[in-house]
Amino acid sequence: MSKVVFVTGAGRGLGTDIVRQALAAGHQVVATGRRPEEIEKILGGPQDNLFVTKLDVTSLSEARAAAQAAVDRFGRIDVLINNAGNFYAGFFEEISPDHMRRQIETNLFGPMNVTRAVLPFMRSERAGHVITLSSIAGLVGAEFNAAYAASKFGVEGWMESLHQDIAPYNIHTTIVEPGFFRTELLVDASTTWPEPTIDDYAERTTATVEAWKSINGQQPGDPAKLAHALLTIAGQERPPLRFLAGADAIEGATAKARELLAQAEASRELGGSLSHEDAA
Repeated sequence: MSKVVFVTGAGRGLGTDIVRQALAAGHQVVATGRRPEEIEKILGGPQDNLFVTKLDVTSLSEARAAAQAAVDRFGRIDVLINNAGNFYAGFFEEISPDHMRRQIETNLFGPMNVTRAVLPFMRSERAGHVITLSSIAGLVGAEFNAAYAASKFGVEGWMESLHQDIAPYNIHTTIVEPGFFRTELLVDASTTWPEPTIDDYAERTTATVEAWKSINGQQPGDPAKLAHALLTIAGQERPPLRFLAGADAIEGATAKARELLAQAEASRELGGSLSHEDAA
């Protein structure tokens, strides 16, 4: 069944794969990004089922304008895929407060802005699906990942809560947690690499940046297959609340679940004895 699919970050990487596959499947697609002229060039110019419009996800006014333009063009928005994002790498003490804010502004407040703009149209239709790209880093913290993980952990909590808010209006949500995919996240256009500023971290920072850069182009996940999986989920009558993408993500989430269960059990004796005496 043809749907109207609204995609952020459509100018490169996974976003472009999603748009191309959605068009090939017969969907009407709203492809958004900060440089719409580049999106049109990449996708081969105007097409009947394609609408390209400018959207910097950090701007709520641009999000609202893009959502209204999409509805003006296609009449509705069935699926929102919050794909746009970036990566501020580094150890916490070497990530400036400004870079931390920018990371959260793009990866958390960005999808919030677009979702806030799209939801009124979905509620009016009593139908819709919000798919937001998180990461296995939204479940499992790691060194050199403080800003990115903070933004993605925020996405997890927001989306789980949003699910409860909008389910009564027949609007579904799906959190997508990819592992390492051969997207463009680690290219310089998407990643801000830290400069060593603290002697204690200098050697580790240099080595870690080199290690991360060596991963680029070698990640096991195929973004074209991920795009196909996302469109498959978008077509399901009962889509999952959470989708782990990639064998590495599945293993990481399984290990984290075991760790949480062990921590809960270890907390039982002390943590379970903190109620008031008169509490039931």
